[in-house]
Amino acid sequence: MSTTDTLLTTSEKAPSRGGGTPVSQRELRGRWWRFALITAVTAVVLVPIGAVVVLSLRPSLGSESDASVTLENFAIIFRDTNVRLWLENSLMVSAVTVVISLMVAAPAGYVLSRGRHRLVSGFALVLFIVQSLPLVTAVIPLFILFARLGLVDNLSGVTIVFVGMTMSVAIWMMAAYYDSIPISLEEAAWIDGCTVLGSFVRVVLRNSLPGVLSTAIFSFLLSWNDYLVALVFLRSDFVYTLPVGLQSFFQQNATSWGLVMAIAVIMMLPPVLLFALLNRYFSIGGIGGSLAGQ
Repeated sequence: MSTTDTLLTTSEKAPSRGGGTPVSQRELRGRWWRFALITAVTAVVLVPIGAVVVLSLRPSLGSESDASVTLENFAIIFRDTNVRLWLENSLMVSAVTVVISLMVAAPAGYVLSRGRHRLVSGFALVLFIVQSLPLVTAVIPLFILFARLGLVDNLSGVTIVFVGMTMSVAIWMMAAYYDSIPISLEEAAWIDGCTVLGSFVRVVLRNSLPGVLSTAIFSFLLSWNDYLVALVFLRSDFVYTLPVGLQSFFQQNATSWGLVMAIAVIMMLPPVLLFALLNRYFSIGGIGGSLAGQ
């Protein structure tokens, strides 16, 4: 066999990249090490979640069921606790927070992305300063203010605080995604007679679906998982959100791990389902071919 044939045979057996270039043994080992590291980290993250799910499916103390896996804990908490009401409160507060945050962050992020005025720079600096302040410094003043306005121990006051918490980051996220959209697309729409508002709605916002979904998921998770604000502002059991309700239930039933973990599983399901439903709408480089010749 000639030297040329040997080289061809070796290149055919070696793994190749997307462009057909052979991958060296060092790069192949590096890929396996990265894969092993990602697998190990994923396993460490999933172990606590798996433990919660397993404990929620085991019979609770004093149960008459002999099965090793049962849904009895979920039936008990829905029958004997206010978990359904807590779930409805959390869903309502989170949904309102997401809608209001997107309605404000979408146009505000556009101004932050396209504006070149000193006021816009000052607005961006104010957002950064507000976001850098820890939330605990504002909880007590807000509680005093909301107590005078009658917004303590109701979901409206908590929703207002959640919207304020998410607003600055939501605006930054939308502005960052708008920066990836070429302004040439808007200029083409202006030439065709479209107004600034029309080009924003028909061109920019329509091509910003991944950014909108990312901002919506961030706002949802921040309001859904919050415990500090809900603990300070909510006092009655019927207005509790799930994190506060779970904590109160745990304090009263510290030994019933199956029931506590069942509520924890219910708390984990909405974010998982939300991401599973919206995951297919995320895309990168969706407008990469919009500009001809570039």
